[in-house]
Amino acid sequence: MAVFCLVDCDCFYVSAERLFDPTLIGVPVVALSNSDGCVVSRCPIAKSKDIAGGGLAIKMGAPFFEIKHLMKSHGLRVVSSNYALYQEVSNRVMRVLETFVPKIEVYSIDESWLDCSGMKVDLEAFGREIQLAVKKQTGIGVGVGFGPTKTLAKAANFSAKKWRKETGGVVVLMDDIRRDKLLHWMPVDEIWGIGRKLSKRLEIMGIKKAIDLARYDKKSLRKLFNVNVEKTSMELEGVSCYALSEGAEPKQTIASTRSFGERITTIEGLREAVATYATRACAKLRSEGQLAACLQVFIQTSRFDDKPYSRAVICGLVAPSNDTREFVALALEGLNKIYVPGYRYSKAGIVLSQFVTGEGYQPDMFAPVPRRNSEVLMKVVDGINARYGRGSIRLAIEPPIAHWAMKRDYLSDSFCTDWSQLKRVKMS
Repeated sequence: MAVFCLVDCDCFYVSAERLFDPTLIGVPVVALSNSDGCVVSRCPIAKSKDIAGGGLAIKMGAPFFEIKHLMKSHGLRVVSSNYALYQEVSNRVMRVLETFVPKIEVYSIDESWLDCSGMKVDLEAFGREIQLAVKKQTGIGVGVGFGPTKTLAKAANFSAKKWRKETGGVVVLMDDIRRDKLLHWMPVDEIWGIGRKLSKRLEIMGIKKAIDLARYDKKSLRKLFNVNVEKTSMELEGVSCYALSEGAEPKQTIASTRSFGERITTIEGLREAVATYATRACAKLRSEGQLAACLQVFIQTSRFDDKPYSRAVICGLVAPSNDTREFVALALEGLNKIYVPGYRYSKAGIVLSQFVTGEGYQPDMFAPVPRRNSEVLMKVVDGINARYGRGSIRLAIEPPIAHWAMKRDYLSDSFCTDWSQLKRVKMS
């Protein structure tokens, strides 16, 4: 029988911040999304509904302006998302998990699937061993769930974290009795792969609990919804439909978009932003060994503005490339086509698509000759920026300091990703 294990970090962004800032321990803390827009991570105190016990009942996704007053009235601590720090901490956690099993699938920055099939161990004891190792080596707490399918392992992890005191953060869902007990309680919108809109449709059909979906007629589910809902139903009954991925699937698109920290009203500011985003997208493209033949550039105002405006344009290259200069020129050409003066722009972005693998690409003999030494130059640029930090070498149109950059008023230091921001310890 297949045995899947899902390891999920506890309130990951907040936990990563607490590793390097002890003053955040024991107080309510939330981490914010891009441009300090809304809450994306909450510590237990911040999300607890026990107001009498000090909880603040802050909801996931709550707009920051709605809870900002809690900083003064209840001592709420706020941090802007520090993605470089979170990725480094995530890498450390994943390296620990790789020591326990031969096969692992990194599902997100704070979650991973482990294939425990064929392992003759006490699963609950094994889960606690994983917990202890991750905590000891990284300082991050995790919840661990086991099941015969991915969906049930996810459900087990959900219950492990919901009833932390009772379970100790580890739940094994391998037997039918325990599985059905959880599914009878579990709301359908908490099932992995069942979104909010889909759950509303299911509830209209009388499918309100996970057990209802598990026992519903499979052919009807496929006919009314799609094959993925049918597979989810089968997985809830213990029939494995999803295996661990051997590796990350090749991306079909690469996007670089950001909301501006302040509105942009000139084309010069938009040119800087679009060029910067195209540069970042191309660096990602090269890191994956891909070439792209299509670029889309878009600009938009806030939908709440009195005069909302949004336009996009698709531009194509004659031959696939990953040369930053080619795509920046193309992006600026596209921007000129869609820019209209008189608007206060709040966001812009670049999307690359139509990929081909760099190693196996056969150039078109009738296409224009590519720039000389393009590959060597881009490799040198990437190497310098990897060693000395992004933007150490850049195109002239990219500003050294962007006044329109993403708003992060509560950003912590990089701690372990920037030499200049390492913690200093004074020895007395």
